[in-house]
Amino acid sequence: MKIRLAQLNPMIGDIAGNVSLIKDSMDKANADGIDLLVLPELVVCGYPPMDLIERPAFRDAIYDANSEITTSAMDTAVLFGTATVNDGVGRKCFNSALLVQQGKILAEVHKTLLPTYDVYDELRYFEPNNNGFACVEFQGRKLGITVCEDIWHNFELSYLTYDVNPVQELVAEGAEAIFNVSASPFSQGKPDGRKRMLQQHVEKRNVPVFYANQVGGNTELVSDGDSMALDSDGKVVGRAPLFEASHIDLDWYDDDTQVANIGAPPVEVPEKIEQMFHALVLGLQDYLRKTDVADKVVLGLSGGIDSALVATIAAEALGAENVIGITMPSEFSSEGSITDSQKLADNLGIELHELAIKDIYDQFNKTLEPLFEGTSFGVAEENIQPRIRGTLLMAWSNKFDHMLLNTGNKSELATGYCTLYGDMAGGLGIISDLYKTEVYEMAHWLNNDYFNREIIPADILSKPPSAELRPDQKDADSLPDYEVLDPILKAYIEQQLADHEIVAHGFDASTVERITSLVDHNEYKRFQAVPGLKVSSKAFGSGRRWPIAQQWTINRE
Repeated sequence: MKIRLAQLNPMIGDIAGNVSLIKDSMDKANADGIDLLVLPELVVCGYPPMDLIERPAFRDAIYDANSEITTSAMDTAVLFGTATVNDGVGRKCFNSALLVQQGKILAEVHKTLLPTYDVYDELRYFEPNNNGFACVEFQGRKLGITVCEDIWHNFELSYLTYDVNPVQELVAEGAEAIFNVSASPFSQGKPDGRKRMLQQHVEKRNVPVFYANQVGGNTELVSDGDSMALDSDGKVVGRAPLFEASHIDLDWYDDDTQVANIGAPPVEVPEKIEQMFHALVLGLQDYLRKTDVADKVVLGLSGGIDSALVATIAAEALGAENVIGITMPSEFSSEGSITDSQKLADNLGIELHELAIKDIYDQFNKTLEPLFEGTSFGVAEENIQPRIRGTLLMAWSNKFDHMLLNTGNKSELATGYCTLYGDMAGGLGIISDLYKTEVYEMAHWLNNDYFNREIIPADILSKPPSAELRPDQKDADSLPDYEVLDPILKAYIEQQLADHEIVAHGFDASTVERITSLVDHNEYKRFQAVPGLKVSSKAFGSGRRWPIAQQWTINRE
């Protein structure tokens, strides 16, 4: 049996466009003599559809598309993820996989395990399968068909456990192989974990596994593809590239349980920092393409590492001709904030403009002088500057329909070292899920390994980080060194450790308490932050739901 695992990049809500994408994949598979084409989860409507799926007209459009795909199916059978009708009690639809061929539906399988942790909220929308498990007969073989979470049953679990193991149930029913249609988003370590999870199934059940995953950015989530097939010995015989629409072809032998690759050899999975870079590039590309909000982007270039990295990612994602930088020096800006910005712009080939803000800043201070009389220079005066910059950047964005990129990193966002309505402005946060140490790591990797030349100037990489909002200001005046700060933040945010548990790892108790207090007290800022691309296991946004009005952590209980 010749099997193709195709990782497509559907667009949420563009049902007609997704059907066209599916039918094109079907036509190619038919022409190539493929017996079974496997497509991702909810490929018809895109994943995650969120509250769109509550609209009756949206569901009806999906059901019509299911019929169109079924009618179009020829000799190649197609296994694809979609929503199907629930005529019984409960939620209006199932998250399903349909197997169609020659204009007929051969099988309809509903997802059993509906995740409700991290960014997932599927039990809000779909009715789970409660009718047991059965294999699907196809070309004399018994297929065990599962949908995404069904195959992740209690794997290295952090949030919840499931009583039912769909893979185990299907193998007990005689499944000769497990097929999974998926829309699994990327996070650090996900490709290695995914491979390990699939291999565990093979080791326990002794059957091949075929896994087809969605690729593409959808607001904050970026799916990496990474579709793969494992033979009954646990060997990866086919693996698709990360972060690009592609497919792999396999031959599942009729006389035993072995699988052979009949296309390109399995790809090598790149290192973590390269994975993250490509995730951010794809996330930005698809955000603009799928929102149709703009063709070009603008960002403030401060001469610092964060804006330098965002500009580099943007130029890679969109082309240098579609990236505009604006440098906005004040009386507190160093000479390097301008010269380093210009050198970066020259290296990238992007357009750069300069707008000095001193006169505007002086006018603000003059206007506020009667109200601020008798007080000393402080945070209020400092924050006027990023708010002026945010206003100028948004003016450019409004005038020329260019989307403003936010350049804040996770370390700053976590501790509130950022200004509402100032440097927090923008349409998308590109590095909001990268800690400052990861920003430096990625910048060095880009120069040394990706470009093999200096793109981000050495002076930017070597200068002490500074907001440059007061004379001789350095980040280290307000925060611990990032080599100390970031591990504390990661332990508190991603590992969800208590203060005393973090201290037990060798950190100073007063430092830990100060940092975790900053995180807790600045939730109101993050609540108003721009959406940011997720690359970690616990990103700010839909995956971390923290009450603003609360006292538990504020009182350090």
